[in-house]
Amino acid sequence: MRAILCTKYGSPNVLQLGEVKKPTCKDDEVLIKIHATTVTAGDCELRSFKVKPLLWIPARIYMGLRKPKRPILGMELAGEIESVGKDVKSFKKGDSVFADTGFHFGSYADYVCLPSTNAMSKKPVNMTYEEAAAVPVGGLNALHFLRKANIQSGEKVLIYGASGSIGTFAIQIAKCFGAEVTGVCGTSNLELVKSLGANKVIDYTKEDFTKNDEIYDVIFDTKGTNSFPHIKRSLKEKGRYLSANPKMVDMISGIWTSMTSRKKVILEASGQETKDLIYLKELIEAGKIKSVIDKRYPLEQIREAHSYVEKGHKSGNVVITLKHSDKV
Repeated sequence: MRAILCTKYGSPNVLQLGEVKKPTCKDDEVLIKIHATTVTAGDCELRSFKVKPLLWIPARIYMGLRKPKRPILGMELAGEIESVGKDVKSFKKGDSVFADTGFHFGSYADYVCLPSTNAMSKKPVNMTYEEAAAVPVGGLNALHFLRKANIQSGEKVLIYGASGSIGTFAIQIAKCFGAEVTGVCGTSNLELVKSLGANKVIDYTKEDFTKNDEIYDVIFDTKGTNSFPHIKRSLKEKGRYLSANPKMVDMISGIWTSMTSRKKVILEASGQETKDLIYLKELIEAGKIKSVIDKRYPLEQIREAHSYVEKGHKSGNVVITLKHSDKV
């Protein structure tokens, strides 16, 4: 089968299209024929190994000291189950599914085997494979943090990085929770963020939201661009600050703030659970949330896709489509 191989750390040019043996699923696994996957900022960080200093050593040990232990990257997918292990009861051959591969990675290929207990669900009936592949990473992260914030109806929520893969889902989910949402993004994405339901949109190139005297119940920095000390004045007395990509200063300041005030800092990483993916599927099928796709590339153009994502200006998601032939 075809696969994109990352055999060393570096620029997008280290990615090579190659042929590898088609995997065979274990008793508790399913074999998925992949129809679509994505390129996330996380994929680019793993490929180049540009990670935070605090995480450098543990990440290098896990990923591989000199080269990636798992040469096939890719964190989310949508496809069709081709076969199931004898212990699998929740899925059957022919099911259309979408999934977060977690630390198994492997979605930059024609096929992948995943444990049936992975964050995986039947694909929403009203989504294409491309649309569904763009849901798990951004959707699960947005859902995780917004639930941790315990948003109440009518609360004011600001989402920084509102046009990214996490941000586009965060706007929609926060609206489902009854929040009044302010989205912060660049000039070119103002209309997109409005279309997703934001009550107000701020162009960060023209306005610093921390200086407009508005205060919020929740501030969700999906990109880790800001630091908590910089934005805490914009939080209400019992406000919650969420960061999907925190800096060291946020961790230190967050502990101190939690000890000395009623403000709360939530930095913990998202988990990936099937029940949460099913919840997102139900919202999608109810017409309450959707995925946003910026660009689509064939598998053969994975380098170009990584180069585009690495620039940091994508809107929503960048999708990779896989066309199968009888020879894969």
